[in-house]
Amino acid sequence: MNRAFSRKKDKTWMHTPEALSKHYIPYNAKFLGSTEVEQPKGTEVVRDAVRKLKFARHIKKSEGQKIPKVELQISIYGVKILEPKTKEVQHNCQLHRISFCADDKTDKRIFTFICKDSESNKHLCYVFDSEKCAEEITLTIGQAFNLAYRKFLESGGKDVETRKQIAGLQKRIQDLETENVELKNKVQDLENQLRITQVSTSPAGSLSPQSPSTDIFDMVPFSPTSHPPPVPTPNGTQPPPVPGRAAEIKRDLFGAEPFDPFSCAAGDFPPDIQSKLDEMQEGFKMGLTLEGTVFCLDPVDSKC
Repeated sequence: MNRAFSRKKDKTWMHTPEALSKHYIPYNAKFLGSTEVEQPKGTEVVRDAVRKLKFARHIKKSEGQKIPKVELQISIYGVKILEPKTKEVQHNCQLHRISFCADDKTDKRIFTFICKDSESNKHLCYVFDSEKCAEEITLTIGQAFNLAYRKFLESGGKDVETRKQIAGLQKRIQDLETENVELKNKVQDLENQLRITQVSTSPAGSLSPQSPSTDIFDMVPFSPTSHPPPVPTPNGTQPPPVPGRAAEIKRDLFGAEPFDPFSCAAGDFPPDIQSKLDEMQEGFKMGLTLEGTVFCLDPVDSKC
């Protein structure tokens, strides 16, 4: 890194040490992407990576895709690449893994750095496009290296190990948060599928059967329209069905139809019986009672 920033030794640092050690310096840029390189440093190495990513972006631009904008947060702990609106961390390049950083002298908008990936251990070259701040961003990363190296000398190397542990914990927290979001989405999808299955399997307009209400003696109240369920006989067979009122035989035990005064008209009685009934009705109207009187009817042939 000393060789990478040797041409900038005559320049003064642009930020205070506190701004980079206690906080971070934000920059906005366009992210052309990252690609694997064979060497951890070298001008020709990053130049080939820039040509490769520029060509890939030219093809995507012809397809209608725009170069994504990112926010860079530079501190003595590393360079974070975030989505500008949601502040979601896309890449977290720890400072001790960055091996080379430079801006392109042929294209003042382009700057790049090489970082060793923590999972694959491959060297990746990150390329950015900043119209006005390419050289300033490169210089800020150099200042962060200078401050981190000073702290390393002051702490005897302990501070580097602490930062490594903190960076590892932050990476683990980020992975757990991502996994938590994915699990929540899966649970929500399963709940939606279960709800759709329940709605599709249940018949439309069906009501769950309700048990009849009972009285204080835990008895089902009598209803004239309800019929008690058939009770099986001791031998296990069902008793014959009870006929309804309309199906009942309207005859007495002698085979005669029972008398129903409400269904007999006046023409159904013989003349002598009818005249006696008229006299009795007139007497009842005048206050006559049957107390102490023997009343009988002569046997006659009649339907009633």
